[in-house]
Amino acid sequence: MDDGQKVVVFECGNEEYAISIHSVISIEKEEKITAVPHLPAYMPGITEVRGELVPVLDFEQILYNRSLVAEESKMLVLKTEQLSLAVRVRDAKEILDIPSERFKEIGLASYKKTEYFTAVAQLENRLITMIDPEILTESLEGMKEIRDYMLQTASHETV
Repeated sequence: MDDGQKVVVFECGNEEYAISIHSVISIEKEEKITAVPHLPAYMPGITEVRGELVPVLDFEQILYNRSLVAEESKMLVLKTEQLSLAVRVRDAKEILDIPSERFKEIGLASYKKTEYFTAVAQLENRLITMIDPEILTESLEGMKEIRDYMLQTASHETV
């Protein structure tokens, strides 16, 4: 049996990216995002997903410094070890099984601003960049404070 990876493929800009299915809770149509003042530019606000408030990250803003329009976006709801979050993407296209020999390490993983790119999957006429949501949330400026706040809020709700 192959030790490949099952991934959710999505579009951002004109490129394809993927996140392991193990990190994806759901794919949602974008509903109401509540703006919160003073958040980083890549975070348009928070939204409620299945009764839980989660921060929303605009992946187009993170990568290309431009925001997505709500009508043309989907939200990947992700679970990291620390928190759940929603990532706004252009389109969530498909779920793929990618054989392990198709993954190539990329030197960009050592570049501080893109260390969340862990590999590139080379398929026939496609290149799909793999993203690790754990590294993504650790590497974004301001995300640690937001994560700590969300954890603190969650622990107060359970007391």
